[in-house]
Amino acid sequence: MLSYVLRRLLMMIPTLIAISIIVFVIIQLPPGDYLETHIAELRSQGESVDQRRIEFLRQEYGLDKPMHEQYLVWVTGLMRGDLGYSFEYELPVADVVGDRMFLTVIVSLVTIVFTWIVAFPIGVYSATHQYSWGDYGLTFVGFIGLATPNFLLALVMLYLANVYFGTSIGGLMDPSYIDQPWSLGKFMSILEHLWIPVVVIGTSGTAGMIRRLRANLLDELQKQYVTTGRAKGLAEGKLVRKYPLRMALNFFIADIGTILPSIISGAEIVAVVLSLPTTGPMLLSSLQSQDMYLAGSFLMFLATLTVVGVLISDLLLAMLDPRIRLAGGIEK
Repeated sequence: MLSYVLRRLLMMIPTLIAISIIVFVIIQLPPGDYLETHIAELRSQGESVDQRRIEFLRQEYGLDKPMHEQYLVWVTGLMRGDLGYSFEYELPVADVVGDRMFLTVIVSLVTIVFTWIVAFPIGVYSATHQYSWGDYGLTFVGFIGLATPNFLLALVMLYLANVYFGTSIGGLMDPSYIDQPWSLGKFMSILEHLWIPVVVIGTSGTAGMIRRLRANLLDELQKQYVTTGRAKGLAEGKLVRKYPLRMALNFFIADIGTILPSIISGAEIVAVVLSLPTTGPMLLSSLQSQDMYLAGSFLMFLATLTVVGVLISDLLLAMLDPRIRLAGGIEK
């Protein structure tokens, strides 16, 4: 087990290097860079351009060098913990992301917990009560969740929260707490507003997870070992919990590697509609303006989450299901 973990950790190094090369090349594919775009915008507005400052930034961050040298400057900075400089915000990337990254992680983790708490009991009930009225009703609700666009649900939730609960529209906290230091009142305001993006972002994932859990559990319930267990007189609840449910949970564990980065990267439109102070709108803005260090840091963060999540899910799967082996062949 230890050798397997060490091998996987070593494999993460070339994987992240390859991802960093792809990310950097994709960001650099559009012609020009942020400084050229910024100069064009200033001139179109009739404003003057400080050429000395532009040249200083170009030399300071290696924008006057070939692409491979720019990549080395960026990667070596990442290895030192220097995320680079955001040209759009005129601040170091670490200072720009600040609270936004913290709030993004909070929203994402709460969304994951919401998804699992809602999907797990509903999926089990639908599978163990197949073709019942409850199964039909929950399946219908699940299809609605899958079919409803997140941005449309966000608009509906904004209206309902404002009319029936008096929650201020948009944002992740009351406007009076914006740019204020952390306090108990600010934290409680975040909790008051948090349920709206969590429900909106988690709805489609919850509906999909319900369907997958139902299908996997139904497949397990039809196997011979379940029939044998029933023939031996095992109680239905104990039988389902001990064997089929455990096998059906594999995909829950396998989703760890993709669910967190997918929630973070897939919530940009919802974040824009809800005016959330998270990283989603900032990532879109940085890609549009070619703010290479800000966009690259976000994308590498998502890639690192994916690689680490896949490692964790593989280890948990090996512990959960003895049929899954850590290497090819059968363990001796």
